[in-house]
Amino acid sequence: MKVIDVIKNSSEPFFSLEFTPPAKGHGIKEIFEPLDRLVKYRPKFINVTQHQPYAVYRETDRGIEKIHRNKRPGTVGICASIKHRYNIEPVAHFICGGFSVYETEDALIDLNYLGLQNIFAVRGDTQPGNKEFIPAEEGHRYSSNLVEQLVRMNRGEYLEPIDHAVPTDFCIGVAGYPEKHYEAPNFDKDLQNLKLKVDAGADYIITQMFFDFDLYKQFVEKAREMGITVPILPGLKPLTSKKQLMVLPREFHTHIPNQLVQKVENSRTREEIFKAGIDHTVQLIEKLMDFGVPGIHLFTMGRAKAAEEILKRF
Repeated sequence: MKVIDVIKNSSEPFFSLEFTPPAKGHGIKEIFEPLDRLVKYRPKFINVTQHQPYAVYRETDRGIEKIHRNKRPGTVGICASIKHRYNIEPVAHFICGGFSVYETEDALIDLNYLGLQNIFAVRGDTQPGNKEFIPAEEGHRYSSNLVEQLVRMNRGEYLEPIDHAVPTDFCIGVAGYPEKHYEAPNFDKDLQNLKLKVDAGADYIITQMFFDFDLYKQFVEKAREMGITVPILPGLKPLTSKKQLMVLPREFHTHIPNQLVQKVENSRTREEIFKAGIDHTVQLIEKLMDFGVPGIHLFTMGRAKAAEEILKRF
């Protein structure tokens, strides 16, 4: 089932999950073990992130060699495994960085052959060591371009003319930023960029993590004023350690409310910190449900403990 149909057909708010593939050299059990604990809470779909490969240079007897590395491969394969093992809809993340339009098309054709319909289209992060995003040769610079490629394939238009081409039938999700994308000059410009993705053909939006309900409410209201009408699912990650007070704002450019900061800083044990983060997330979810969100998307980072503690309470 397509994610947009899940949203439209749900009579009450649902939960969905997001997982990160294990590092290269590790096994699928790193996905299955936490999912085995979480599937009993009946998540409606499971996103699997994708990470761009990058190159390092090494001096050898033959000169300087360029070595391609991909620390987290396997998004398409993991999605197929999730569907086969749990019969839950997987959502494959597709990114612009590190992939040409031809490589993207090949991977989308594979996904289509597997009968998987859900794609989450994002630009992706910059490569390690780079301050700005550099697209691959013959690759997309913006996620709106990736959405356009998906829409063309849904019309049966491939990168080369094909007689009687069979169209795909992908459902397309995109990312939104309640506190704006860190590269956008201001909030309004970031909303304009989001509208480009929606106008290109995106079916729904999942937000980046946030910790303040008012930020989400303001984001949704301004998006609606701009003419963005597709569903907007809130994406949440519970804060579960004192270290995350510094890491999350630095890595994800998100604001942590002072009330939560004080609770974490005043906690004496890891258990108290964990409880403070879970309690805050549960209260935030309750506000979001009262606001009328169609569902809650939990970023698990590949771990079950925090997500399970939240899901137990609903």
